[in-house]
Amino acid sequence: MTNKQLKIAVIGGGSSYTPELIEGFIQQYDELPVGDLFLVDVEAGWAKLDIVGAFANRMVEKAGVPIRIHLTTDRKAAIQNADFVTTQMRVGQLDARARDEKIPLNYNCIGQETTGAGGFAKALRTIPVILEICREIEELAPNAFLINFTNPAGIVTEAVVKHTNVKSIGLCNLPIGTKMKIANMTNSDISHVNLEWVGINHLNWTTKIQVDDHDILDEILYKLPGTKGLSVKNIPDFGWDRDFLRSLGALPCGYLRYYYMTDKMLDDERHSLKTKGTRAEVVKQLERELFELYKDADLSHKPEQLEQRGGAYYSLAAVNLITSIYNNKKDIQTVNVQNNGVLTCLNDDVSVEVNCVIDSDGAHPVQIASQPKASIRGLLQVVKAYEELTVEAAVNGDYDAALQALTIHPLVTSADTAKPLLDDILRENREFLPQFA
Repeated sequence: MTNKQLKIAVIGGGSSYTPELIEGFIQQYDELPVGDLFLVDVEAGWAKLDIVGAFANRMVEKAGVPIRIHLTTDRKAAIQNADFVTTQMRVGQLDARARDEKIPLNYNCIGQETTGAGGFAKALRTIPVILEICREIEELAPNAFLINFTNPAGIVTEAVVKHTNVKSIGLCNLPIGTKMKIANMTNSDISHVNLEWVGINHLNWTTKIQVDDHDILDEILYKLPGTKGLSVKNIPDFGWDRDFLRSLGALPCGYLRYYYMTDKMLDDERHSLKTKGTRAEVVKQLERELFELYKDADLSHKPEQLEQRGGAYYSLAAVNLITSIYNNKKDIQTVNVQNNGVLTCLNDDVSVEVNCVIDSDGAHPVQIASQPKASIRGLLQVVKAYEELTVEAAVNGDYDAALQALTIHPLVTSADTAKPLLDDILRENREFLPQFA
């Protein structure tokens, strides 16, 4: 790319995460000359957008960087001629997330924002909106990259890959968060840590951990049962059984606890529902506190409390990715892209979350050392089939595909459970699911 000032549109600009993104753009300004930063939200989110925008302006002013912040509800104006479009939306806001977490619990199933029936409901609401945004990008900014943080990130990436011509990369904070935790555990600089990351979003395994070119996977697996299991803020950490880790021969991501420890996780969710509410209700309180801080006219730096949200390090991952594309860096980052043969046990046209070389053309998967063994492959293929059916259901309003998606998901207990669960999800989300009308 030429050395020009960039236009970046942030869809969902009123998010509590936006100050972290602003901090990243400020820190990387010498390498990433952002001229116009459009923060976009819906009318219902204007109050939050106004608060975040004022805070963003204070951050930029204190840093002394010439980034112009624009606040708008006009998405098309923000996308017009943008170089990058980022999406961090929550269709239906936190009330919808709370329903996603509660409805499955009524059927003795895991209720979680991105995994199982809760993630399924979120995907049905989100995919049509993302595809609408992609149509606008195709029309108004055909050369732009779409950098998507919106969950469920892998399913959203797959919908975009299969149904649009947009240059799209999906992003999650898990890979960079894991890397930082490994660096802390080994007293190493993060630049010395390399991971081989295999799987799909929120269903992935680290099959190699290298620090200064020494593979320490076995050492890390041995340490974990006696310490904590490298989890994230929004997932309870029950550790891992030593024999289980040894037999698996890989480090499972935190979200795999929902599959490997379903009974414990379900009990924890039920207990939390009775004592402090759903995670969405906890996040609502965290957000209220954050926005009160953001209102402070003397605050001009990201508050520490933001790390209590589950999305710490999103900005670091996002800004690193955009900077690498802009500067044609050819470095390696872990992102969600089209498979194209990197995982031979999955179709070429599905999304995977793997290491990629990042250059000015986007993300190019790095061939992995060895294909997933049966213990990983079996679960991976089943959940990917669920994702493929979910995309089909969301795009076409296909009830049959939706029913089959839930029926085969490992966290839904039976076909007899899947049907009433699906009917509840469709009924409770009617206003966001016109495709099923």
